[in-house]
Amino acid sequence: MIANEEMRLVEQGLKLPLMEEFYTIQGEGYYKGTAAYFIRVGGCDVGCHWCDVKESWNAETHPATAINHIIENAAAYADTIVITGGEPLTWDMGPLTKGLKAKGLNTHIETSGAYKLTGEWDWICLSPKKLKLPVPEIYPVANELKVIVYNKHDFEFAEAQAAKVGKDCILYLQPEWSVRDKIVPMIVDYVMKNPKWKVSLQTHKYLNIP
Repeated sequence: MIANEEMRLVEQGLKLPLMEEFYTIQGEGYYKGTAAYFIRVGGCDVGCHWCDVKESWNAETHPATAINHIIENAAAYADTIVITGGEPLTWDMGPLTKGLKAKGLNTHIETSGAYKLTGEWDWICLSPKKLKLPVPEIYPVANELKVIVYNKHDFEFAEAQAAKVGKDCILYLQPEWSVRDKIVPMIVDYVMKNPKWKVSLQTHKYLNIP
């Protein structure tokens, strides 16, 4: 539970509701296979029914943790730091990324883009959701677009989102894990017919790592 006085610090980005932090291998997107330190921040109201970390949604259930502590932990493990959630842009990422960059670390974010972009980022993975679309200003700065495919209608959504990003943005289609056996053949066929797209798989789940 986040106390009132702590919430003020959270709103300033000096503390964050920390769900978990761990050193592992990036399993998705452009940097898959790369060692990275993950910081999972609590709080999300996008509400994807297939989310595999629903326990991250309620920020109140995660301890408000000083960013200095988070930064020191991250710096001890890796050069690449991935901020994920939940939806990390629920909170001001400016102070956290400033501290990470001061340590010479590479900052990556995985976001739905539903909220204003804050922070200084070396890599932005935009994973838009139908229930709460990205804010317009994040599209041109996204480095990769990762659309989760749960059913055939998601291909239309993916194309609509791809039309909004910059020309150098890398486009990925990723099967939703629970229906992967059904969806993977559809994605393979779609990418072969539309080679501007690439296939992204949750390789960390195949490797049985976090």
